[in-house]
Amino acid sequence: MSARRETETVDKAWAAGPQGAARLAGRIVDPSARGVAAAMTDLIRSGELAPGSALPTVRGLAVELGVSPGTVAEAWAVLRRHRMITTLGRRGSVVSGPPSVPHPARYERVGDLGSHLTLDLAVAAPDPALLPELADALLAGARTPQLNDYSRTAITAGLLDAVRDTWPFEAEAWTAVGGGYEGVQLLCQALIVPGDRVAVEDPTAARLLDILEALDAQIVPVACDAEGPLPGSLAQALERRPALFLHQSRAQAPCGWTVGEERAAALAKVLETAPNVMVLEDDGIGPLAADPVASIGTHLPGRTVLVRSYSKAYGPDLRIAVIGGPREVVERARVLRTFGTGWTSRILQDALAHLLTDDAATRCVQAAAHRYDLRREGLAGRLARRGVPTANRDGLMLWVPVADEASALVTLAARGVTVSPGSRFCVAYALPHVRIATSRLTDDGAALDGTAELIALAAMASTGRLD
Repeated sequence: MSARRETETVDKAWAAGPQGAARLAGRIVDPSARGVAAAMTDLIRSGELAPGSALPTVRGLAVELGVSPGTVAEAWAVLRRHRMITTLGRRGSVVSGPPSVPHPARYERVGDLGSHLTLDLAVAAPDPALLPELADALLAGARTPQLNDYSRTAITAGLLDAVRDTWPFEAEAWTAVGGGYEGVQLLCQALIVPGDRVAVEDPTAARLLDILEALDAQIVPVACDAEGPLPGSLAQALERRPALFLHQSRAQAPCGWTVGEERAAALAKVLETAPNVMVLEDDGIGPLAADPVASIGTHLPGRTVLVRSYSKAYGPDLRIAVIGGPREVVERARVLRTFGTGWTSRILQDALAHLLTDDAATRCVQAAAHRYDLRREGLAGRLARRGVPTANRDGLMLWVPVADEASALVTLAARGVTVSPGSRFCVAYALPHVRIATSRLTDDGAALDGTAELIALAAMASTGRLD
């Protein structure tokens, strides 16, 4: 081994083992959890503790510092939260690198087909051609009574009037936020702390899993059927004492179910046995959904908060969602926003209020919902005739079973088609799937036939069988 390689090995091991614990303790002036985390951060930033460096055990460092193991464990938790160290179970912990921002790994695109891409079926975005015109709505928004007032308006009177009667339960408080996922993220920040367990339907929207992982939550999967989360599986999840149950109430991504009244009541009955668990419902498709929403909040209004997004129905540039629920919970989300934007533009809020109450805009959204259904069902029917069953009843996508996920992705990519790998949407991944976005499919039957043929080919491809 060269001298340089030997030096690198020594450098990465200087904090490992009993002697390393003593050396590291000598560099820590303040033995509190905050002081340990700060000293470690300085060493990692400076490069003295390089990526890959092994660290002493929590107990070993605690002994050298004369503190409880819990103090060091708390510091380690801070370092993990900022992606500075990684714990490898019984193999201990190693340095990952300087503080970094967590990336939404599931949401970020995997791979880049560049000019080879001919058909993007990965992004379930609304079709711009089916969105209502915004010109009149924006003019209406510009006439908001508090235009350019610097007071922080959680929700304008016009928007509240437009949404209140559509809510499935009586909410104590409301606020408008910049899209559905921002609403979910704010509420998760408000309701959980790092290390909390969160019960989540499985599979679920990829971005919901990204949000929970970024907040260092422990995800507890809840199994589902065609009607939504299973009460029995939720009961099992509650045995692990989660702080929150997060689920999508209708047009669920990726499976396209909507929770009905009977299932909502059954879930509420299970939740009655765990009075400390809050319920967060994500209605990501809003007015485009085919079925009315059935909410756990109808039965447990004091413990349920609903986020409804209007971006897919009225346009992503509106960036509007509404939160409605218990006053204390909504207030926590509002307070978190005061550290940043403070409030959602009153122009955009009242523009949405105009759209929600305008007959022409309502007809446009209804027509769009019908077209989306035709596209989804058109592809689903063609896949079924080719031996590929799907079960989505609503939404902008299909959840397609495949023989092998990797082979399906490669088969489609080789033909210029990109889809989303199903593993992104799962906690306990069992049967392989891919998610196909259907919202921007062509209405041309021959083209749909060709798309179905490609997807069916990919669905049946498996490792070792590809030509």
